[in-house]
Amino acid sequence: MGGLGDLLGLMRNAGAMKQKMKETQESLARQRVEGSAGGPGPNGAGAPGVVATANGMQELVGLKIAPEVVNSGDVALLEDMVRGAVSQAMAKARDLQRAEMSRLLGGLPLPPGLLEMLT
Repeated sequence: MGGLGDLLGLMRNAGAMKQKMKETQESLARQRVEGSAGGPGPNGAGAPGVVATANGMQELVGLKIAPEVVNSGDVALLEDMVRGAVSQAMAKARDLQRAEMSRLLGGLPLPPGLLEMLT
């Protein structure tokens, strides 16, 4: 009978873990991180040229481009700035996701590839 009890306990814990995972994913979807490129001018004033916003599920949810960047007419520079800002935002989203999943697992580090399997 011990084997059946162990199996039932495992199934019960799996349901609780699934619920915690769902709650964590919902929380990650609400959290926002930003990446930016083309920082402030030489005197430190002004906003970045491009700001990308992602949620904790690694979805791009916002992109702001300063008018002066567009008006410069330098398309290659704008492309580089967008790519840099988005890459930075996605890296922060991955870090946030790793931290939340590690917390869910009681502080244990995530094995390589597990995060990709869970999301």
